[in-house]
Amino acid sequence: MKKHLIKVVLSSAVIVGSFTSCKNSSSSSSKNISRATGWKINAKEGGFQYNSDFKEQETPPGTVFIEGGTFTKGKVQDDIMHDWNNTPTQQHVQSFYMDETEVTNVMYLEYLDYLKAVYPPENPKYRNIYNGALPDTLVWRNRLGSNETMTNNYLRHPAYAEYPVVGVNWVQASQYAEWRTDRVNEAMLEREGYLAQDAKYQVLNGEIGGTFSTEAYLNNPESVYGGQIDSLQGKQKRDSISVFAKRSSGIIMPEYRLPTETEWEYAAQALIGSREYNNYRGRKKYPWEGDYTRNGQRVGRGDQLANFKQAKGDYGGIAGWSDDGADITAEVKSYKPNDFGLYDMAGNVSEWVADVYRPIVDDEISDFNYYRGNIFLKKAIGDDGKVKVLRDEIKYDTLPNGKIVAINLPGEIEMVPVTEEETYLRTNFDSSDNRGYRDGDPGSSRFFERFSDEADNRKMYDSPKHKVERDSTGKLIRQYDTSNYRTSLINDEVRVYKGGSWRDRAFWLDPAQRRYMPQYMATDDIGFRCAMSRVGSKSKSKNKTVRHKKAR
Repeated sequence: MKKHLIKVVLSSAVIVGSFTSCKNSSSSSSKNISRATGWKINAKEGGFQYNSDFKEQETPPGTVFIEGGTFTKGKVQDDIMHDWNNTPTQQHVQSFYMDETEVTNVMYLEYLDYLKAVYPPENPKYRNIYNGALPDTLVWRNRLGSNETMTNNYLRHPAYAEYPVVGVNWVQASQYAEWRTDRVNEAMLEREGYLAQDAKYQVLNGEIGGTFSTEAYLNNPESVYGGQIDSLQGKQKRDSISVFAKRSSGIIMPEYRLPTETEWEYAAQALIGSREYNNYRGRKKYPWEGDYTRNGQRVGRGDQLANFKQAKGDYGGIAGWSDDGADITAEVKSYKPNDFGLYDMAGNVSEWVADVYRPIVDDEISDFNYYRGNIFLKKAIGDDGKVKVLRDEIKYDTLPNGKIVAINLPGEIEMVPVTEEETYLRTNFDSSDNRGYRDGDPGSSRFFERFSDEADNRKMYDSPKHKVERDSTGKLIRQYDTSNYRTSLINDEVRVYKGGSWRDRAFWLDPAQRRYMPQYMATDDIGFRCAMSRVGSKSKSKNKTVRHKKAR
């Protein structure tokens, strides 16, 4: 009997010992050992390569971190315009990054200078690339105003270098964000040794016959720089670590883009600095605290907190102490930032956001990162089975006002709409173009039977449909819609712009206010700033550390 008990105890000890050994092995395992297979990660012998040292996304150039959260999106003050086009809805926003200021003239001139150097406008093939990106400086003209000084100087004179760029339409602003994405990632790859030092300048100097595209680099890196990337490899190739960076390298940043309306409004309200009940419920009137446009604090008491039109014929106040410091736009950072560190989220210039305008916000479908304007695309695949990179081909689009813009530059990947193959039996989307989803289409809960059954009229918004095209000689042919039965100016190509400007009264400084304009039009009081999504955790490391300490 004793022998039997001894055997049981011994066998139990063996079992316990084996489990203990396994636990110790797990706790001492390296971050470069796979928890799934036990194989080495980042082994010199080859195999799976991954950035196991990645901590978190670094703050992109020119931006500040906006920690996401919940807020009440929509109009919460009196609606003196009586259009109630932004009913309050509870929304949640993921963390993201946003430019601390509007894009300035000097920032945009850097873009123009790059296009002019890489795609010389004197070459007929490239002429419309540069010309299509030029801001409309004629927006300053007025039939009964003396504004030619701004027409001639505002964009390029160094006196206005740090003033927000204007005369840029929504399409141009979006293209600037795409260009900026490539330039920032190009610099990141150079910094990390995947590209040779100053490789980017060889493109500007004409030493390399091609340019860099982020998506082309990730999907077909041999096509970048006109196929000459081998001559531009950095120290990573010499060290035989990795020839090309990948998404798993953690170096490539997400794309710059225009912020969504929800992101912009959330960032402008900046409730992070105020936890009172009324503010949390969405009753904060301006990006700053209080219900007035003048500073109520002891230091700077009475100073205006934004650049806006104070009354008819009063764009700044009486010269001197009570003046807001500007008559047209003001230099960025002229006023205090909000609690997120963002400047001029009220006043100075209004700003384009990404959304297609609708007077109704459909929170039945989405209360998380709400955005209307999705057009889902996929990468075109060539006959060789690889993604199709446009070598020398340039794709242009003629806007309704006759302006020609390049929608695909040489070296970029061709994108095409998704097809039924990608949407079949999906529940989250069933088409490529979702700008008009649930808004007057046959499958919409907001389709009204009083509209005609004819296919062209089965929409809630029947805006004019002008046609602009060019004939074989390049002559512009305009065909105006002369119908007398159009009832709206709203369509899938009108975009929201937010925030009051130097031309607006204080009513428009409320972050919840929203207006719209065709995406091809520009004015002297609308600018823009860029945003970038945050990948990974909601909070930055220092915030996470504090939270964990408190939890203990």
